[in-house]
Amino acid sequence: MSFNIRIISHPSPGVFEFLKQRVGAVGKKVFPEAEVPFTAVGLIQGRVVDMVAAMDVAEKAANVRVFDLRGLCPQHITMIGIFGDIADVKASINAIEEAEHLK
Repeated sequence: MSFNIRIISHPSPGVFEFLKQRVGAVGKKVFPEAEVPFTAVGLIQGRVVDMVAAMDVAEKAANVRVFDLRGLCPQHITMIGIFGDIADVKASINAIEEAEHLK
């Protein structure tokens, strides 16, 4: 299984607003501030079933919040956002990659 993974360190206010919109109504409740309340976001794209498992691993591995970043994809591909400080986001992504290698 392969994922597309990116980490954004210190996302700009515009990127933060874009991500907040992609999270939907939950994003407005969780991230109501005008300023970016986290120092990093990890973006992982893959099959829905793999992203649900990745969300579980990420939240158990570090102090992060993980959300589905909504979009339209007929191939059942989705993207999740892992929000937190840079060390926790990296730890979560490392844990996801490690869990994938243990399968």
